[in-house]
Amino acid sequence: MKTKSKERKNKRKKAEAGSDGSMPLSGHLKELRNRILICVLVLFAGFGVCLGFAPKLVTALTDMGEAYDYVFVYIAPQELLLVYLNVALLGGVVLAFPVIAYHAYAFCSPGLRKRERFFTLAALVAGTLFFLVGVAFARFISLPFMLRFLIQFTFEVNVSASISIDQYVSFLLTVFVIFGLVFELPVISVLLTGLGLIKAEWLKKGRKVMIVLIFVLAAIITPPDVVSQIMVAVPMLALYELSIVLSMAVSRVRREKEAVEEGEEAAALP
Repeated sequence: MKTKSKERKNKRKKAEAGSDGSMPLSGHLKELRNRILICVLVLFAGFGVCLGFAPKLVTALTDMGEAYDYVFVYIAPQELLLVYLNVALLGGVVLAFPVIAYHAYAFCSPGLRKRERFFTLAALVAGTLFFLVGVAFARFISLPFMLRFLIQFTFEVNVSASISIDQYVSFLLTVFVIFGLVFELPVISVLLTGLGLIKAEWLKKGRKVMIVLIFVLAAIITPPDVVSQIMVAVPMLALYELSIVLSMAVSRVRREKEAVEEGEEAAALP
């Protein structure tokens, strides 16, 4: 029975494949559907796990503000519940990300060349690490400074700070995501340089323009205060300089490989 079942599966696979071994459009769509379904199920599972720990996660976030005498309130009956759901959803995305990244890579990798597969896989791994570094930078360096600076304004007037828990958690999560994405800049630069889409010389020539764009972008994506803008813009500038250095190194390695390949091709000619 098992042998017949395997034979039927092999026949079905051969029927789905083209004459050259490639998969038809219907096969790709079926594979895409299955991979999306797996990612959605994992995301829901991660959401369910994080929802059970949502009170502890919110408490960990509020402890950061309470260290600077923040007092938190909620002004709508459903507000705290929505905060739990938002935190659980973001936590579910974090837990499901490795599975989502794997299936995205597995689906795209057959259409990529060997070098492109290497750079894509390296970008996924390095991108995850850099994102975590960005979140850690926000947690231990930027956010303590921001929270301490912003609460100081209440000392100058007779006003007590009762912060909406929804606004506070949204502020923290936004800062975490922003810094995580900002720290992706070197990874993106190296990936595009390795694929030959950009050159390190372009990054060096565009430095002055990028400085202006970085401050404009920091003003758009951060809360409306100068401190938050500077705390985002300065790391972005440092990461841009790191991107230039890494892109130059990748460009040099890429040129050396191309020179070796050209030499091997020339030696193979009669």
